[in-house]
Parts: sequence; structure tokens; C-alpha cells
Amino acid sequence: MPCKTLFISDLDGTLLNSNCEISENSVNTLNYLIGKGINFTVATARTSETVRLLTKRLNINAPAILMNGVAIYDLKSEKYLSYELLPKNSLGKLFEIIKGYGSWGFLYAVKDDRLDTYYVNCDTPNSYEFMHERIKKFGKKFTQVSDFSSCLEKECIYYSVSHKEEFLKPIYEKVRQLEGFSIEYYRDIYNTDFWYLEICSENASKYNSALKLKKELGFEKITAFGDNLNDLPLFRAADECYAVMNAKDEVKAKADGIIASNNDDGVATYINAQFTTHNECI
Repeated sequence: MPCKTLFISDLDGTLLNSNCEISENSVNTLNYLIGKGINFTVATARTSETVRLLTKRLNINAPAILMNGVAIYDLKSEKYLSYELLPKNSLGKLFEIIKGYGSWGFLYAVKDDRLDTYYVNCDTPNSYEFMHERIKKFGKKFTQVSDFSSCLEKECIYYSVSHKEEFLKPIYEKVRQLEGFSIEYYRDIYNTDFWYLEICSENASKYNSALKLKKELGFEKITAFGDNLNDLPLFRAADECYAVMNAKDEVKAKADGIIASNNDDGVATYINAQFTTHNECI
């Protein structure tokens, strides 16, 4: 019997090359394969606005996993199929910790299938660059507030901050003591002087979202691709998982195999080889 496989790829460092683009070869290869019937989507820490633009040339035919599993999003209808709220009982405590360290970072909330982004200040170089790059490239809107506590009644789903490790580590150590949160803490692959701290509901993960897609859409198998530590939950959900050549050693150690790098179209090349050899299982 043929098996119905969902291929899920991380974006940054995996499907995107070092120029933060999907190469022409990867686009053409994946679109050809999708046209032949494979099922392909992405799982990323990015938001709907940036994912829509970065993947606009791809004919993605399954819902995308966004913000490290916080949301499942239909790129065609531009609607959120589901999302996990930050826990209300711990949200005030989270905001107090953030305030104590300078109120850096960005808070995301959903309203009417629109993702709103709030910030208090952009006092770090990476925060300023992050915001203005997304305004210029993706037309994203950022709303300044006097204090994150003013957002307590909103549908808050995600908090993200980038800074040097010595500034983020103390925040990470305090937040991890709070109940109800899932935390991703890892080095920025584009600027290794900076780290990312990303906070969401403990119910949100690439693991949970991938398994949800598998069950609700009737897939028999998940094949996943990644490069960074925040891809390990996706790997745990997958029946097969592959690390690109440029992946972190910890990710390679958990993978079933190593494929070509993100700059060498590793994901598209691997799927094409599988389709050519085993298309009865696609």
C-alpha cells in the first residue's frame, strides 16, 4: 500500500540559503514535485507575514507551522487554523521579568486573523534591525506601548527577543521557573554574537503541531528537515528526520541522516531523489 507522507522543512538555515532566500533550483524542484502529488509545508519560528513572502513562489499544499508551533496557518486562505495562547495566569509575571531587564523584545497577539506586534523599546541593535528590516521588506506593522502589561487582555501568543547571551541568560533562567511556558533559547544563525529567546505556551511546539497535522489530515508518515536546536521537537514528531550539512552537531546527532547544505538545495534534492526512487511511498 502507498504511504501518504508529509514533508516538513524548517526555513532559516534549512530551506532558505545564506541569503535568506529559497533558491531558484529549490523552487522549481519542489513545485514540480508538489505538482506530481507530494505534500510539502514548512515549520518555522517566523510569523505569517514573513513566511507568506519568503515562500510566495512555492505552491505549498499543506498548512504551515508558525512561531515554533504556536500556530497552524493556511497560507492560501491567510487564516489561522489554530493557535495556543500564552497562559494568562503567568503572563503578568512574565511581563514583570521582562520589565526588570529593560522591556526588550516583541509581543505578538492575534486579532481577526491578523497578527499584531507590540514593543516597548528598541534599545538593542538587533531589535532595531529586526523591526526595520521587517517594515521595509515585509510591510509589517509594529505598535509601541508604554508597558507590555497593557496587552494582558489581548490574545497574546508569543514573545521573542534577541540580544547578546550575557543579557538574555538571566531572563531565560527566571522565565524557565514560571509555569505554563515553553522556551526556545538558541544562537542566531545569521549573527552569532546574538541569541534568541522565544516564549510561548507549553502546549505549543513543532512537535504538537506536526502530530496534529499528521492526525487531522490523515498522513501516515512525516519526514522532517532542520538545522537548529528549535527543530529537535519537530524531529521527535517525525518518522524520519534529516539534518542539513550546515546543521548544529546536536541536531545531526538526532537525525536519521545528513543531507546537502541549505546552500546546496539539500531539502529539494533529497525529496526529489526519494520521489524518483520510491514514488510509491510519496
